[in-house]
Amino acid sequence: MNRFVLLASLILVAMPSLALGDDSKPAIDGSWLATSAELRGKELPAKAAATIKLTLNNGKYEVIAESADRGTVTYDNAAKPKTMEIKGTEGPNKGKTILAIYELKDDTLTICYDLSGTARPTEFKTQPNSKLFLVTYKREKP
Repeated sequence: MNRFVLLASLILVAMPSLALGDDSKPAIDGSWLATSAELRGKELPAKAAATIKLTLNNGKYEVIAESADRGTVTYDNAAKPKTMEIKGTEGPNKGKTILAIYELKDDTLTICYDLSGTARPTEFKTQPNSKLFLVTYKREKP
């Protein structure tokens, strides 16, 4: 019995993500394909939205659309709604901070970005004459 307890303890120490569930990787991490997008109160054409791919992985992001945009992302899951802060390191948003809110339900991710970087959106909608950008993504299947 003691050998079993010792072996189980070693396995738990050596491989905690297998024994306890992998909580180190956020559920939001993965590749996401846009299904719809709205900018300044107007829906983007479906064909344009379909060109947007977002990849989130270990606190980094990459957006592929007309060009590649890369940087870091941090989350506040305790906030209501949940928030993210995006900092561009490469591409058109290099040196910019973008504040956003998000909602993750199953394989659907909705993000509302304030492209001006001045204020965090408070709801999942855009308005004319604003720099609010709302995107709904579906998880890309491997």
